Amino acid sequence: MTAGSASAPESPAVAAFWRAAPYIFLLLWSGGYTFAKMGLDHIEPLTMLALRYGLAVMALLPFLALRATRWPGSARHWGAIALTGFLIQCVYFGLAYLAMKRGMNAGTTAIIMALQPILVAALTPFVSGGGRGGRLLWFGLVLGFAGVLIVILSGRSLGASPWIAVALALAALGGITLATLFEKWHGLKTDPVVGGIVQYVVGFAVLLPAAMLTETMAVDWTGELIISIAYLVIGNSIISIGLFIALLQRGDATRISALLYLVPPLAMAVAWAVLGETVTAPAFVGFLLSAAGVHIVNRQTAGARPR
Repeated sequence: MTAGSASAPESPAVAAFWRAAPYIFLLLWSGGYTFAKMGLDHIEPLTMLALRYGLAVMALLPFLALRATRWPGSARHWGAIALTGFLIQCVYFGLAYLAMKRGMNAGTTAIIMALQPILVAALTPFVSGGGRGGRLLWFGLVLGFAGVLIVILSGRSLGASPWIAVALALAALGGITLATLFEKWHGLKTDPVVGGIVQYVVGFAVLLPAAMLTETMAVDWTGELIISIAYLVIGNSIISIGLFIALLQRGDATRISALLYLVPPLAMAVAWAVLGETVTAPAFVGFLLSAAGVHIVNRQTAGARPR
């Protein structure tokens, strides 16, 4: 879960691993949409997430005994972790899974969530007390949303995307955006294992009762569901998040940010290969517009980002 010292000599094998690590993260993270969609054919969304979070907590607990742990030193810090966990694990994942259960394709969901960097860049000046973004930044924001709108309107070919699913997906996008802005605002540094466990505990504690109240909690234990849960717990909740944090600690934030542009097309490719989701010309044009918007915003904000 943690990276070694950047100044310590690395063997060729270790150096090769860290060169490959961003691409491993990219592949595993991009596949999460597809495997979530696959599992949702056999389980209800909130039940699925409660199961995922419970298993993730059990998988992470041994790390507390294997490493030195930096615990939060104040109630404010604990509260910040819990609120971030609620926004990400409950609002973001919960509403995104509900959107996919309502019919939204994995590829469409990935494209909508790719707007998060645009929203964060556009709203950060308001959170930090700075001035408003320039015209190009807002042009990128509009362009990104226009691309997503084209993808949604091409739903007959990309996959059924009822408007209630679109509303849920946009609300999920709001959740991950608020979580990111909140993290930027409070600026507290959290041990990655502690942060992960607390966030998953919050997700489990909120979504298990919600599932009990709103869902049947019936589980069809097929091979597809087992593969889906295993991928989401091990591939996403443990390996992807662990690699992401480790790469950030090694100073690879810029490289990771650049690779995140590839999540939507790779997610669409995985969804095509695994689920048979098709991508038509209008949907591809929409993706290109959205990607262009994200690129414009990134260029406008790159110089202002702290290193």
